[in-house]
Amino acid sequence: MPDVLSAPLVVEFPFTRSLGPVQSAFLTGLRERTVLGVRTGDGRVLVPPVEYDPVTAEELRELTEVAATGTVTTWAWNPAPRRDQPLATPFAWVLVKLDGADTALLHVLDAPGPEAVNTGMRVRIRWAPQRTGAITDIACFEPHESEATAESTPHSGEFADPVTGIVTPARLDYTYTPGRAQSAYLDALSQQRTVGERCPSCRKVYVPPRGACPTCGVATTEQVEVGPRGTVTTYCIVNIKAKNLDIEVPYVYAHIALDGADLALHGRIGGIPYDQVRMGLRVEPVWTEGARHPDHYRPTGEPDADYDAYKELL
Repeated sequence: MPDVLSAPLVVEFPFTRSLGPVQSAFLTGLRERTVLGVRTGDGRVLVPPVEYDPVTAEELRELTEVAATGTVTTWAWNPAPRRDQPLATPFAWVLVKLDGADTALLHVLDAPGPEAVNTGMRVRIRWAPQRTGAITDIACFEPHESEATAESTPHSGEFADPVTGIVTPARLDYTYTPGRAQSAYLDALSQQRTVGERCPSCRKVYVPPRGACPTCGVATTEQVEVGPRGTVTTYCIVNIKAKNLDIEVPYVYAHIALDGADLALHGRIGGIPYDQVRMGLRVEPVWTEGARHPDHYRPTGEPDADYDAYKELL
């Protein structure tokens, strides 16, 4: 039995979204050191503003300016900041109800230690020196001795050069441990073999194996070598080039039912023009030297599989 594998993985992508009039005014206001909320039909002021009342679903458009000072309503100390968090030194996550607002804004508080933070303390915004129209234009909150004020003033939401869209990087760092079944599967791939596991109840062979049958819910341990050839059951044509992936577009990604398997796996199709790939195409893996998995699948030259032979695997 091979050792159970483990590897660090990172999933990262830029999340791009356009802004409606309310969010555009809010973020543009931050760039201009102005905090805007939105007033609901019953007179509450929501900060950050939303486009629809969370209680009544009424569309909201009445913008109002609130103060840059406020009161901490609750907090949690963060002793070890992570990558790309607002402050590099220990800080408190805080919910702050700004003066003139009826809801709290989540941000960070720059404080020397947890003993310096308490619910009810007064704070103010520390603005970032360079502002672009993002929540990070608020660098953080800092302690501030002041009396609470409850006034808010109407605001048109109009600014020169409004922010109309934002790009937010999303990143997830984690350690992936595939477990016994998939570790055996990956070990077999490094030997240019494809191994699945058979359910002792329904007798289906699952590739990649999951360690348990998803249909019957029973453990699987019987290994079954499948393929290496298989059949394209369905596919898509990729027209957008992925960052750091040295494959020219367009190319085809397909679900492939390997001979002897009862579950289709996915792989890239090569060795054939993208517009000639089809359901039922018979393919085989192509390995590159030193690779731990197939680089792609190519046509075998066999006649296409009959639809009835793979329809249950679509």
